[in-house]
Amino acid sequence: MTLNPNVIAIAVVSFIYFTIKYFNRTDTPKVKGIPEIPGWPLFGSLIELGANHAKVAQNWAKKYGPVFQVRMGNKRIIWANSFDSVKQLWINNQSALISRPTLHTFHTVVSSSQGFTIGTSPWDDSCKQRRKAAATALNRPAVQTYMPIIDLESTASIREMYEDGKKGTIDINPIPYWQRFALNTSLTLNYGIRISGNIDDELLREIVHVEREVSNFRSTSNNWQDYIPLLRLLPSSSTKAQEYRVRRDVYMDKLLGMLKEKISSGTDKPCITGNILKDPEAKLNDAEIKSICLTMVSAGIDTVPGNLLMGIAYLASEHGKAIQAKAYEEIMKVYPDGDAWVKCLVEEKVPYISALVKEVLRFWTVIPICLPRRSIKDITYNGATIPAGTTFYMNAYAADYDPTHFTNPAAFNPDRYLKNSSDTTELSEADGTPHYGYGAGSRMCAGSHLANRELYTAFLRMILVFEILQPQQEADRPILDALEANAIPTSLTLEPKPFKCRFRVRDREMLERWVEESEERTKDL
Repeated sequence: MTLNPNVIAIAVVSFIYFTIKYFNRTDTPKVKGIPEIPGWPLFGSLIELGANHAKVAQNWAKKYGPVFQVRMGNKRIIWANSFDSVKQLWINNQSALISRPTLHTFHTVVSSSQGFTIGTSPWDDSCKQRRKAAATALNRPAVQTYMPIIDLESTASIREMYEDGKKGTIDINPIPYWQRFALNTSLTLNYGIRISGNIDDELLREIVHVEREVSNFRSTSNNWQDYIPLLRLLPSSSTKAQEYRVRRDVYMDKLLGMLKEKISSGTDKPCITGNILKDPEAKLNDAEIKSICLTMVSAGIDTVPGNLLMGIAYLASEHGKAIQAKAYEEIMKVYPDGDAWVKCLVEEKVPYISALVKEVLRFWTVIPICLPRRSIKDITYNGATIPAGTTFYMNAYAADYDPTHFTNPAAFNPDRYLKNSSDTTELSEADGTPHYGYGAGSRMCAGSHLANRELYTAFLRMILVFEILQPQQEADRPILDALEANAIPTSLTLEPKPFKCRFRVRDREMLERWVEESEERTKDL
């Protein structure tokens, strides 16, 4: 029997139609009353979003308004792109917007052995317990007890930059020094262990590299298989993720093993995980302890180095020279007796340095698209009801560059955070939201107090001892645009493109004396 060609054609078209319709479904239905970005079958708006989701979404907001919904493969996502819309959704509705969605690449592949970090875990009793433990270990009073560690690590980085830069006479790449600063701070806090080798230490380089790759797997823009299930059938879709999961397992197991060995021999030093392991009343199981360890290691190099390094890059610019000069003058006003190097460990009394830190965090929002949220209750926005179970993306970059909230947001200007300034930002310091560099609401970064102290101490000490200058070669100059500076545009966090600066010493004798005193104070760490 010969089949009618028209019947075959109809059958093929029908198969294609129903296949596309089936795979074109979204995990949640369209939300009435929220503008929708047009998209393609199967792909939604993934193609248009390209490699720079934050910038594309910022431009969409000019046409569709600050809050819109986007189809990304089979997921429907609510995007917030202005300072006030983030405040309304993330802060005013923080009890409803407290959970996290799970993404295939990170949660199923990368995290299959060690589990999830605290920040990437969906909300449940276990996450609540882990976050409570981390918040207690990282609150303001606790952070003050960690300042000897910051003293040690900032001194080590500044001393080596001084020596490797031939006492401020040649250009150097500052990136590895401040990566080690942040990572060692986290390792010491969590395990009582630091990498004591130089910036070429093999373990240091492995952790930095692997955590950077793992950060890519957490990204909302780097992994199309998270949005299009059909792509997971390709053999190569998970190969790289599996490789880095194995590599991460090696050093995570090694670090925890080293700590347990020290506890067994009685040679351990006070640390977060050590305290939990030795506490007979601790309510955390092995998986939850591993989660805290993962959180401390990944958080140690996710954000602080990017902010520090791009702050250094800007200070070396022409405009940055004036900021350095003003910062140095303000330091000298507060500490005319020359004791700023030590006093910065116990107090934050230079408002201009605090303002500089805030502006660095705003200007280089190092996580342009924050880790996604998932609502556990219905949320009302401008009359529209967004149902529980919906995924939300915060475009922190667009919010921190919102011209309706920040005066001339494209300008780097620490003065906007100073009282009595003519350019004071119209924001409420009382609600703790000068920017969204740490996220916002119920799941904002639990380590923000520690990060602020790291940044304040590092910037004050660097400006105190160095004049940070542009490199002699044009090719070594940093890129200062907040998005263009990123070596991996689709990564979760900013990875600064390599650059160099020259760190000209203000007073060699004073620097050498301060370094010697710090090393004596911290010799037992």
